[in-house]
Amino acid sequence: MHGEEASALIGEDRYRLLVDAITDYAIYMLDRQGNIVSWNAGASRFKGYEAKEVIGTHFSRFYRSVDRDKGLPSLALKHAAEEGRFEGEGWRVRKDGSEFWAHVIVDPIRDNDGNLIAFAKITRDLTERKQAEEQLRKSEQQFRLLVQGVTDYAIYMMDAEGRVSSWNSGAERIKGYRPCEIIGMHFSHFFPEQDRLAGIPEQALETARRDGRYESEGWRLRKDGTRFWANAIIDAIRGGDGSLIGFAKVTRDITEKRDAQQALERAREELFQAQKMEALGQLTGGVAHDFNNLLMAVQASLDLLQRRISPSPEAQSLIDNALQATRRGASLTQRLLAFSRRQDLDFASVDLWMLIRGMTDMLQRSIGPAVVVETHFPLNLPSVRTDPNQMVSALLNLAINARDAMPEGGRLVIGARLEADAAAMHPDLQEGAYLCLYIQDEGHGMDPDTLRNAASPFFTTKGIGKGTGLGLSMVQGLMAQSGGKLVLHSTPGAGTTAELWLPVLEDGAKAVGSARQEGPSEPPLPEKVHSLSVLAVDDDPLVLMNTVMMLEDMGHTVCEAGSGTKALAFLAERSIDLIVTDQAMPHMTGSQLADIVRERWPGIPIILATGYSQLPPEARADLLRLSKPFSERQLEDVIRRAMSGDGPQPRPSYDR
Repeated sequence: MHGEEASALIGEDRYRLLVDAITDYAIYMLDRQGNIVSWNAGASRFKGYEAKEVIGTHFSRFYRSVDRDKGLPSLALKHAAEEGRFEGEGWRVRKDGSEFWAHVIVDPIRDNDGNLIAFAKITRDLTERKQAEEQLRKSEQQFRLLVQGVTDYAIYMMDAEGRVSSWNSGAERIKGYRPCEIIGMHFSHFFPEQDRLAGIPEQALETARRDGRYESEGWRLRKDGTRFWANAIIDAIRGGDGSLIGFAKVTRDITEKRDAQQALERAREELFQAQKMEALGQLTGGVAHDFNNLLMAVQASLDLLQRRISPSPEAQSLIDNALQATRRGASLTQRLLAFSRRQDLDFASVDLWMLIRGMTDMLQRSIGPAVVVETHFPLNLPSVRTDPNQMVSALLNLAINARDAMPEGGRLVIGARLEADAAAMHPDLQEGAYLCLYIQDEGHGMDPDTLRNAASPFFTTKGIGKGTGLGLSMVQGLMAQSGGKLVLHSTPGAGTTAELWLPVLEDGAKAVGSARQEGPSEPPLPEKVHSLSVLAVDDDPLVLMNTVMMLEDMGHTVCEAGSGTKALAFLAERSIDLIVTDQAMPHMTGSQLADIVRERWPGIPIILATGYSQLPPEARADLLRLSKPFSERQLEDVIRRAMSGDGPQPRPSYDR
């Protein structure tokens, strides 16, 4: 036997041993018409046929009849011949009629002239996920063609020490090495350095020696140094006497599959967080609304009490403390409502530079002399649309957080920049230009866990009694209602930057900036309103009672109704000068009641008392509104405005 022939024979034996050692795949060949020309033991295990039963028959016999009627077998061969590869999953039928779910790859085999001569077919039983010994009954040349024709799997052999001894085209495609570059090299060459140092390649070979098989997933390296996520199987190859000859290795690049699974997991986690925050927001909004009603009853009762009695200094101090507590409670409900995005916002075109310049003195007093405030604002910044009062509260909140992060003092930078394409940096924002207002401190910063939870409701790193944990949630809610976004950046020891992203206004509307901004004078309101016949409507008896008592204390004649339906009945029976109604009532809301009143009795002014905005857009412009909880003075002011024929006024704020 000549040396070349002996070498070729050794190579053929290696391919035969390689294919025989693969236990998880059925590997066989088809001629150009789809007739089976070789059959291995793995295929026999999957499908139940012996070689003599299927060789020479068409491979479509393994398909269900409904799939044969659809022409799926011929479509698979046609696709493989035209596209260079067919891969799919589907039901296949065993000899006994049972079905199994199979992963199938068909690769065309071409000669040196590019002529199609056969197909290589690999099938894996995904139903059982078990390995089966494969016994290929092909000639040496068929084994070579079969293995070389597979391009989606790196199939190669290693000697007993783990050195590569054969290399197929799939291995060359996936890993980038030509056979002459890698044969003789140790397979640990494909592992990242940290895995090699940890001894993972040796552990894999030892497991395969001991158990006969090793399977794992992990990062592997290509020739160019790039990484891919691989599913790898190593099978031990033993001779007739049981001695270890070497190893057969099958590797597949599943990077795309892994990335898709991770993206799915991220999407599920984001959906879970969104659902959790939505549920919490709904709960918070409902609690805040009910709490507003309770505060309304407490505050109104205290106001009326101190008007009707002459308390001693000690008693007056107690009443003042209680009223102060109701104001703090009202501020807390505003933050809850801002978090739940149910706060009644008065949107306006705002010049942020003018707004911040107008609050500089208040800001400096709030954070103290140890913190130096710097402003970095370009010229001619466009306006944004938001609630200026709530924006002031948000900026104060962020500034106080920055002060608390710098107990020894430091520098607080407030600035802004225009971003023409914010959606490129933050895909959840709409297309268009945004103004990024940033507040940057030099404090102790936040670690990743704290940063991740910083804007979560009720989360705080401050001491007991020093924070509600709703400040950043309020800012986040304001940004969401304004069509923008709150973004936090922080590094331990390097400070924190809070970015408020707000969409730019392009309509040229005059911006609100400073409380001292000049504007047209409003018509004077009457000093006192004469006695009116007022209809008070509220489904909460405590709130209704206090509203009635305040109205009567002002000298008005009051009728009361516990629902919109009862209010309409009163209106049908007697003349009413003014209606003061709650918004959130069952069966008929305050805005729905107002719609009916405007149609039937268009001359009656209506004041809507609400804890948060749930009005339809068409009702927002022409209804006077009063935020709960309200005092007798605030009620009196809005009545004066209603009877003067003036339009809606901004709601009162308890934060300033």
